[in-house]
Amino acid sequence: MSETDEQAVPQFVTEFEALHGMAVPVAEGVQRVTAPNASPFTFHGTNTYIVGRNSVCVIDPGPDNDAHFEALMAALEGREVTHIAVSHTHRDHSPLARRLKQKTGAVIVAEGPHRPSRPLFEGELNPFAESADTDFVPDIALVDGQTVDGNGWRLTAVHTPGHTANHTAFALEETGILFSADHVMAWATSIVAPPDGAMSDYMASLDRLLERDDRLYLPGHGGAVTAPQSFVRALRTHRRMRERAVLERIIKGDRRIADMVSVIYASTDPRLHGAAALSVLAHLEDLVEKGLIVTDGPPKLSGEYRPG
Repeated sequence: MSETDEQAVPQFVTEFEALHGMAVPVAEGVQRVTAPNASPFTFHGTNTYIVGRNSVCVIDPGPDNDAHFEALMAALEGREVTHIAVSHTHRDHSPLARRLKQKTGAVIVAEGPHRPSRPLFEGELNPFAESADTDFVPDIALVDGQTVDGNGWRLTAVHTPGHTANHTAFALEETGILFSADHVMAWATSIVAPPDGAMSDYMASLDRLLERDDRLYLPGHGGAVTAPQSFVRALRTHRRMRERAVLERIIKGDRRIADMVSVIYASTDPRLHGAAALSVLAHLEDLVEKGLIVTDGPPKLSGEYRPG
């Protein structure tokens, strides 16, 4: 797929056998255990990955769920857990890290505690506040490019803000595997919801992934992305098409986000329209920053938008 293929859209894959409670081999030296927390936002559940053989790293332990914890401990029996790597601080990814550390003594590594991508405006409420694991603090805060070493494996932190400010993917060195978490997933696009997320950051992170030569993505939900370069190009085009759709609705006279969502996301599950509104807001923030549209005061869900 070429860079100029503006009609390209991601070929999402919704067939996925979660096999909850089981440790499923997904690559050489990598197993997946999927948490039983299925929802419209988490697909069949959060994927936790075990990297290594006798001495391992657990990536994204997941929600604080008893059944998932027991499944993880069964999969880890007889093995040493030296590190727990957390991609970001949403409650479907990070809370079980504390319990797993207490049980194993492993070191928790991540970019840092939860924080919004920008300061909240006066009177603004964070609609995803309940999704944030604000109690999370890593033992080691990873800078971009920092490596974590274990017995037979090495992970490199690849900062990919956008979905959250602290979102980080992990590259398994010398294998071409990237644990892409919620930044790139095969089953659907990632939610970018201000103020936790920022569309400009998300797009820049996609560009960064295109500079890499990973051969396989293992995401936080759903199955693997087997052709990362073409998929990310299509995903970037899809986001640009969404931006154009938002701008076109404003040019045609829509002024409020709810009106835009009802047209742009007409075929989307109504349960996801709240998240779609936040995605539109993320595009609007970016369009305001680019000077293509204007609004009175800072961009917000209840605001009115006009061509720039």
